Amino acid sequence: MSSLAAIFIQKGYCILGSDRSCDQGTSKEKFQKLLDMGIKLFPQDGSGITNDLDALIVSSAVENSIPDVKAAIDLNIPIRKRAELLVEIFNESKIGISVAGTSGKSTVTGMIATVLSYAGFDPTVMNGGIINNFESNMRVGMGEVFVTETDESDGSIVLYNPDIAVLNNIALDHKSLEELEILFSNFIAKASNAVVLNFDDEKIKALADKAGAMIFSYAIEDQSALLKACNITLEPSSTSFDIYELDTRKTYQVNLRQSGEHNIYNALACLSVCKSVGLQLDIAIKGLEEFTGIKRRFEFIGTKNGITVIDDFAHNPDKISATLKTLKLFDGNLIVIFQPHGFSPLKLMGHEIAESFVKHLSDQDILLMTEPFYAGGTTDRSISSKDIVDIIVSKNCNAICFKERMDILPFIKSNAKSGDRIVIMGARDDSLSDFAQEILDVL
Repeated sequence: MSSLAAIFIQKGYCILGSDRSCDQGTSKEKFQKLLDMGIKLFPQDGSGITNDLDALIVSSAVENSIPDVKAAIDLNIPIRKRAELLVEIFNESKIGISVAGTSGKSTVTGMIATVLSYAGFDPTVMNGGIINNFESNMRVGMGEVFVTETDESDGSIVLYNPDIAVLNNIALDHKSLEELEILFSNFIAKASNAVVLNFDDEKIKALADKAGAMIFSYAIEDQSALLKACNITLEPSSTSFDIYELDTRKTYQVNLRQSGEHNIYNALACLSVCKSVGLQLDIAIKGLEEFTGIKRRFEFIGTKNGITVIDDFAHNPDKISATLKTLKLFDGNLIVIFQPHGFSPLKLMGHEIAESFVKHLSDQDILLMTEPFYAGGTTDRSISSKDIVDIIVSKNCNAICFKERMDILPFIKSNAKSGDRIVIMGARDDSLSDFAQEILDVL
């Protein structure tokens, strides 16, 4: 919402806004940035809704019980979804690059944006995470390219008409696998210029014949892919590998500032997009090597008394597994703090989340779970974090459930020791970054 608001204020619109977190006094730095842009903030009590508004724009998470929505209905002010407005400006762009998939969307979008900016394309960008190179999750450019992360969770992906469609992976998240396969097959069928596909994902490769344009494939294992990574070296905070370009039979070396096999796939997706717009790989790779990451994607908060704290966005089974696989490549026991990003997602994939932790955590590691993030409204609370902890403990893994998140701090202070890595996992809740800093402070 904030990045969309920023784009429209730069287009000359008057933008007002409200946010429950702002009312609660959290994430003050984020809201100050919005104020500095000229966006006026009101309490989320309906007081900002007046007759002179053209429309109230809401995200899919905003319910009709919110006072601002009630006030808009009473005043007959049109209510529009965020996704609808974003799609309008995206579909009007000359070259629309839409990045989809269960995991990696924000990172791939950030990589593409960084590379195309480096190469002089001057793109407009909308992203779900803050791109460190821009210190923002958006960018208004003067070029013909519009790059956006595209969400499947609210179904808005069906509204996009991309010139270039990117599909990273298909795994359980907000929807069933059957629903996701239908959404993603229709998505790639609508692309007019190019489709970028991960051929190591069997579900994606099976959808390849649905593509409506030329396919630019990438992989680590699949030998038929147009771009293939090989000679991989993983370090705690970086990755190096070679890329073999099938059509030219050329090989290029890549040195990423990010660690993990999943970031190799993200980089391959980015470079495939660059290839599809005619950018030479050697130039694209130079731009990619300037990419400094996305906030809360395996973000190192600091090290104190030999203990490292990492803040991460992982919240579904696929993302959790990717982060843990990367961490387990290197020495040091893990203390994982996981806050589910909602009761509904926990009900949908709680068992799969539990299996991800059981698969990747060792006897020396420990999982600390808090109750799910709750932003208000109506929701089914029949599944709790305690239920997931019970499953994990029954599989002989170390796990503890905490009713209050702050109770974790004294536990960390008493139990963390030199050489440990503490990783905070969760989505939607901006205060998790503040909590990561609080953990570092108590060490």
